[in-house]
Amino acid sequence: MHDVTFALAVLLVAGFLTAKLGQFFRLPSVTGYILAGLILGPSGVGLITKDVMGTKLEHFTQIALMLIAFGIGEHLELKRLKYMIKSIGLIGLCETSGAFLLVFTGTFFVSRATYHGDPVWTIGNLFVLALLLGAVSVATAPAATLHVMRELKARGPLTSTLMAVVAVDDALAIMFFGVAISFAHHVLGGTGSILLAVGESLGEIFLSLSAGVITGFILDLTVKSLRHRGEMLTLGLAMLLVCGETARLFHFSPLLAGMAAGFVIINRGRRDVRVFNVLHAFEPPILVLFFTLAGAHLHFISLAVAGWIGITYFLLRGLGKIAGAYTGSRLAATPVTVRRFLGVALIPQAGVAIGLIFLIQSDPRLALFSDVITPVVLAGVVLSELIGPLCAKFAVERAGEVTVGGRKYPEIPPNHRFDVRISKPDIVTLVPWAWERLPPPVNANGTVVIAGSHIKTVSALSRIAALIANYHQARPLAVRVVSEQSKRTAREQRHIQETLFKAAEREIRGLGTRLDFEVVRAKTVPDGIVESARKNRSFGIVVGHPQRKVNEYHRVVENVANESGCPVIVARFVGELHTERILVPIIDHEDLAAIESVLCSLAAIGQHNILLLRLVPSGSYREALASEKKELERWTEEADLACGINFKVKSSETLLESIIKESDNHDLLVMAAEESRGLPRLFFGSLSEDVARNCSKSMLVVYSPKP
Repeated sequence: MHDVTFALAVLLVAGFLTAKLGQFFRLPSVTGYILAGLILGPSGVGLITKDVMGTKLEHFTQIALMLIAFGIGEHLELKRLKYMIKSIGLIGLCETSGAFLLVFTGTFFVSRATYHGDPVWTIGNLFVLALLLGAVSVATAPAATLHVMRELKARGPLTSTLMAVVAVDDALAIMFFGVAISFAHHVLGGTGSILLAVGESLGEIFLSLSAGVITGFILDLTVKSLRHRGEMLTLGLAMLLVCGETARLFHFSPLLAGMAAGFVIINRGRRDVRVFNVLHAFEPPILVLFFTLAGAHLHFISLAVAGWIGITYFLLRGLGKIAGAYTGSRLAATPVTVRRFLGVALIPQAGVAIGLIFLIQSDPRLALFSDVITPVVLAGVVLSELIGPLCAKFAVERAGEVTVGGRKYPEIPPNHRFDVRISKPDIVTLVPWAWERLPPPVNANGTVVIAGSHIKTVSALSRIAALIANYHQARPLAVRVVSEQSKRTAREQRHIQETLFKAAEREIRGLGTRLDFEVVRAKTVPDGIVESARKNRSFGIVVGHPQRKVNEYHRVVENVANESGCPVIVARFVGELHTERILVPIIDHEDLAAIESVLCSLAAIGQHNILLLRLVPSGSYREALASEKKELERWTEEADLACGINFKVKSSETLLESIIKESDNHDLLVMAAEESRGLPRLFFGSLSEDVARNCSKSMLVVYSPKP
């Protein structure tokens, strides 16, 4: 068959029908696709020729690999994996080392027995052969694993760990292979430096990841302004293909680049996952072609040519993955299901391993080894691609992480605009105080510092500080820092000080309580605020949101919170300040601990309508939504916030737009600030700052000190 269009139709129909047939026997769809390709390819009826596979349909393979790599990056959300980073590193190192050591040792002794008496196969050559086979065995097939997880809609500790480990496998495979090639050249009489080879491998990994990071950053910045899913699909696919082909042009790893792009987007503060969703909808026919073509590339003759070395390679690679994953899981103290089933799910091997074979074939000095390695690894690929998906399916089913249900991605109306930036008003208007007056504390046990620096916002800051102080039975304390770096004269300083203190005192007295004052001389304003907070045992520091130099301001606020040991509440005011209807977006369970005291302070006086908005990843199922709601209910009971509290758990494609849309029905937002600075803040951004820039409501952002 030489007509490409007809070949595409045959591959799609055969893959679809074989997958449907396999479902009657509880086989994963990917196994059906591979079997269809095996039947249609040269090892079967020969309907799909090598020419069609190798040149005319190769582009679909490249597209599929980039979509697969991008999808793996989606599973590397730091908020979900931050408690697993150590375990993922240990497991990844152990399972790759286990496969390498067992395959290296086993194939060395088996090949020595196989080629006994052959003068060509000296001990040195057998060592190189075993070394290269061990390096290739490290690689795992992310495509088959990801497809099985999606088909089963698997979610849980095993699934999260599995996808993260598969993601790091490719980086480790490149490193192992680079070092193995260097050793091989040394044993064969080469002069290349081992350190240079290791450095080149690390450089390839770094540049591949850099290309992906840049792509992800550009995608996130551009997609946020699009509303039509067709536009998102076009731009997303174009950027991914440019990224992959650029990486291939400079001999980087397209897989690593694609994973890095997905990693950046899923970890941005606004977490806009619409581009993932539109690409997921585009994937099915591409993946059918990919796996069917992968099956067509397999040759049963490889099993016969590989002989005992091939059997040893396949069995010891699987044993090494299982034993290494179990060892790493024990060292990392992971859940029992991860220890028992992770290694079984790492059996599949395909694309990366075949790519490494091509690299060996292209090296003239390794021609002798290529004739043995190619059939051995291809035999392992045949077996692992047929058995591997079944193993992955078995693992997640036994771990109890298979979910039923479907996804639904609602269309965003084209005319719904969220990106309207709100300029800071000239002055904040305060609603007259209509609730009960705040009694002055009889035995105050601390303070709440008001660090106001502008006459237009100091009254509003004082009201927020007074409410927090009332909850803690503390005193509101207005602090004016006289900085040594200030260029103002003493007279100007006194005038500003008196003006601010009078405005703050007028507001505090109107609430029924009283205000204390303090002037602090310090090298810098942050130093003075920290000194006052420590000296006066502060329960919180209330400051205004800046108009300029926002990134630098975040860094200063985080330092003040950490050094003072108390929360810093950054208030951004828009128009008239109301606190009756409060929206509290919750992205992570740690957010609850950060905002608890501020929320309790606001709810302690008057009647409020408080909505806890828990935003979970798009595609979460009803069981997960119900579990999150129960967690919120439990927290409100423990915090004694049962009155006036409502709950809303929502799966969200883009956090920023979900919060902005919900804020239309509220007066005030209360959010926890993200713990990130430097490059992480530059690349991942700040959700709270994005909300502050794009929301037309007043807002309190709470920075908690690090424990």
